[in-house]
Amino acid sequence: MTVHELPKRLFTLAETAHILSMGRTRLFAEIRDGRLDTVGTGKNRRVTVDAIDAYVELLKHEAEDAA
Repeated sequence: MTVHELPKRLFTLAETAHILSMGRTRLFAEIRDGRLDTVGTGKNRRVTVDAIDAYVELLKHEAEDAA
């Protein structure tokens, strides 16, 4: 099942970390570095399905460039 097959379109940071198989520390670093976009304000940050897909594509491109 892909993220696009899920009915949910916005994910909490905890859900996003689980989807991307990473810890909170790394997730926050990726957000802080501008590699993963979020929406919302304050404590209510969410990650869109499109932002998750864009992040995965970024990782793929980085892996290809390293090869």
